[in-house]
Amino acid sequence: MRIGILGTGNLAANLAQAWAGAGHEILVVGRSLEKASAIGEAVAPGELAGRSDVVVVAIAWAGIDEALALAGPLAGATLIDATNAVDFATGLLVGFAAEHIAAVTGANVVKALHLFSGASWLAPPTDTPRTVAICGDDTHALETSSELIRDLGAVPVVVGGLAIARQLEGVAGVVMRIVAAGQNPVTAVPYVSR
Repeated sequence: MRIGILGTGNLAANLAQAWAGAGHEILVVGRSLEKASAIGEAVAPGELAGRSDVVVVAIAWAGIDEALALAGPLAGATLIDATNAVDFATGLLVGFAAEHIAAVTGANVVKALHLFSGASWLAPPTDTPRTVAICGDDTHALETSSELIRDLGAVPVVVGGLAIARQLEGVAGVVMRIVAAGQNPVTAVPYVSR
């Protein structure tokens, strides 16, 4: 699959490396041609969406609209939103990322991959794979996202339509606050036997 990655930061680079290791072709657009080339095949601004089977948005929230413009026309495209519209100092939401991206682009947005650090996708597998909660309204986009999440060694769980993204995005703020308090957020979620 041709995965277009919008962004050149830690999450973007680590996801690109993990997916390339699973046999996917990686295309990248970012503000820095040098950084994009280090992650995958650098693509000219405006061409990413047209050349990709799926676009992954992994950038800082502050530059979201300018970055989306670099991808090219996204209407109808499958788009995985891995951004966090969170004030990193307070952990409070400053926007609703997935809904905003869907409204601005007309893409079939799936909220996913925003709760794990980039480095976690390159860590050796464990006995218990990570669970990745995802949500979206388009069946094909959810299936494509699920396939890519499985290729990362994780288990995708569809928790609802795109309206649920607000809940998933709020969890990111809680996770950040737990980490800032010096604790592991994994221990904050109760274990439930099936």
